[in-house]
Amino acid sequence: LPPAEAEALVRGLQGTELRDIGGQGWLRQHEYVEKLNMHGILSASAGQEQLLTELLVTHAKIPVLIGELISVEIWKRKVFPVLCRLEDFKPRSTFPIYVVLHHEASIINLLETVFFHKEICESAEDSILDLIDYCHRKLTLLAAGSTKAQAVTSAELCAEGADPVPPQELQKQAEMMEFEISLKALSVLRFITDHVESLPLSALTRMLNTHNLPCLLVELVEHCPWSCWEAGKLKKFENGTWHVVPPEDQVKMTKLDGQVWLALLNLLLSPECQRKYRFDGFNKSQLLKLRAFLTDVLIDQLPNLVEMQRFLSYLAVTDPAPPKKDLVLEQVPIIRDHILKKNSGKWEAIAKHQVKHAFSPTEEELKFQAHRWAQTYSLDMMEALAPDKPRCRVCGVEAAKRCSRCRNEWYCTRACQVQHWQKHKPACNLVA
Repeated sequence: LPPAEAEALVRGLQGTELRDIGGQGWLRQHEYVEKLNMHGILSASAGQEQLLTELLVTHAKIPVLIGELISVEIWKRKVFPVLCRLEDFKPRSTFPIYVVLHHEASIINLLETVFFHKEICESAEDSILDLIDYCHRKLTLLAAGSTKAQAVTSAELCAEGADPVPPQELQKQAEMMEFEISLKALSVLRFITDHVESLPLSALTRMLNTHNLPCLLVELVEHCPWSCWEAGKLKKFENGTWHVVPPEDQVKMTKLDGQVWLALLNLLLSPECQRKYRFDGFNKSQLLKLRAFLTDVLIDQLPNLVEMQRFLSYLAVTDPAPPKKDLVLEQVPIIRDHILKKNSGKWEAIAKHQVKHAFSPTEEELKFQAHRWAQTYSLDMMEALAPDKPRCRVCGVEAAKRCSRCRNEWYCTRACQVQHWQKHKPACNLVA
């Protein structure tokens, strides 16, 4: 994006009411977030994300993004299930609802890209408490195995956007997305722990004592939700897909493993954290479980873990002093509580309002919005983001030909294109 356009998009970011989710104003906000998200990923890969970081800090938009993240999380928990149960809800296309479901993933992805920078963490101000709570909720689901370890890509759903998908199927897709969202939340949390010295005093207390994040991270080390054995083969989740790990790479640390260990290092070895954390019998026994995982092979890949090994050896033979009880006024997160109180008891009314005004578009409205989505997900940008070469929609081999009408689908030969035309025709007519 040109700097002027990036600034205009950042300036345009605004908070929206829960009732307005899915409406025209909200869709504009989603477009802004999606464009900034794609711009952020490409800029970060080129090491040029400084402009986006400065814009978000200068215009104080990090609290806005956190507010939107929590708002759509509440919508998914409170409104979406009600909406799926409504008998009169029979939309001609469920893609507008998918856009709302995908919004949470877009925001957490954007935050993951920029939270690497200390100034972003500081600019969150008091809303960092809400973000810490959000990350804790996601990691708890991850540790409990409540999220489904499968991925649904927006590209797949864009292609099927014209076909009606039953609401129950949408619920399954939302559950699948939760897994990837939770993994992004893990990365965001690790970046927050990188800057503990810059956080408000209450943020540290919340991470260590209110939520006991060190013990939650131990659970993730133990159960490792992003790896599993299937038919005698080890599979790991990386870059949005599951892949089989060759025997020689099975002890190799993944990026997600590294995020957990780095977060533990930040939370356990910082003098300020050690002063505040309660090393009681339970916490101590949980932390000492880590010693079994600190092998020479692991430490060779992340040498900083030598310090963790020394600390755990010391912890095993000592009883650290209990934390000092400082007399402080503790801040509490307010964004989620405010949204819940404001809309309490109105979930069904909100769902009915959104069915009528947001999720039952006419043919013309759907066509107009399809053009907007096609502009948002520009093909050049999507291809730059894609790690692999395009694949044929029919047979899955590498493809060099593209539908000349909508330019959204790839094929290896004309025979495959002709074979797929009847399925592709409705989406093609919508976008072309």
